[in-house]
Amino acid sequence: MRLPTLSPPAYRRVTLFALLALTFIVVTGGAVRLTGSGLGCPDWPTCAENRVVAPWEYHAMVEFVNRTITGLVSVAVMLAVLGSLVRRPRRRDLLWLSVGLVAGVLGQIVLGGLTVLFELKPGFVMAHFLLSMVLLANAVVLHHRAGRPAGPTRPAVGPDLLGLGRLAVAAAALVIFLGTIVTSSGPHGGDEDAERLPFLLPDVTRLHGIAVMLFLAVTLLTLWKLRRAGADPRILRRGEVLLAVVVAQGALGYIQYFTGVPALLVGFHIAGATAVWVAVLRLHLAFSVPVAKSGPESDGGTVEPWTVALSSR
Repeated sequence: MRLPTLSPPAYRRVTLFALLALTFIVVTGGAVRLTGSGLGCPDWPTCAENRVVAPWEYHAMVEFVNRTITGLVSVAVMLAVLGSLVRRPRRRDLLWLSVGLVAGVLGQIVLGGLTVLFELKPGFVMAHFLLSMVLLANAVVLHHRAGRPAGPTRPAVGPDLLGLGRLAVAAAALVIFLGTIVTSSGPHGGDEDAERLPFLLPDVTRLHGIAVMLFLAVTLLTLWKLRRAGADPRILRRGEVLLAVVVAQGALGYIQYFTGVPALLVGFHIAGATAVWVAVLRLHLAFSVPVAKSGPESDGGTVEPWTVALSSR
């Protein structure tokens, strides 16, 4: 019996599904913490008292639903691996990137269990979120590589913009890291008795805000230089999207701080952090394009103008 095969466009849709699933689990994971349900299931891998299914109680059900969603995310990333095996033509880079997603989700499952067993200690909670950002980066790379042909890439912008693209990614990573410190010092620890970091919230918030302003400055400088260089309009649009998301996220951060850090706004801020991370990666990836080939396109599909400079060889 012949195995089913996937065309490159069909496989790219599979990678988009995996990316959306990984984005969704970040938001639902934030909801667990913001509702104080981090220890709703105090055991792992069972929920409580050797019961797999949570009791009919609010906090337990919130945590249990999030664990169930993790199972669905696991299915999505396994589909990405299986799809890379039956994709025609098969590509080794897509296979390894999809395997990276599976490894990352397995790591998240173990880390999530340790976070519960160590009663939401801040270091574990921070690592859990930061690993989610690494997984998202992997998924973005996979999705974009699935949309371009195999082979080498060339810069679509000058060396100065390539450097600014890398700096923007580093600045975004710093902002996200400092954001986890702010969160671990604030009121939403996932449980009313959860340990918090011993920092004053105004002090760490100020550091986080300074990093956001530096990131905004890098974004503005990048967009200005793109316009001066007459960059491809599609790259410009990615820069404009990043700027819009950063400004909205910064405004939301100030609003939530001066309104007493309400849980709902913090939830939107978590979703915004995810959007910023994806947007800055997509802009950086747009700075390289596939080297033109004289032969027909082996992937048999439309090639988007972005590629994966993060993982280009």
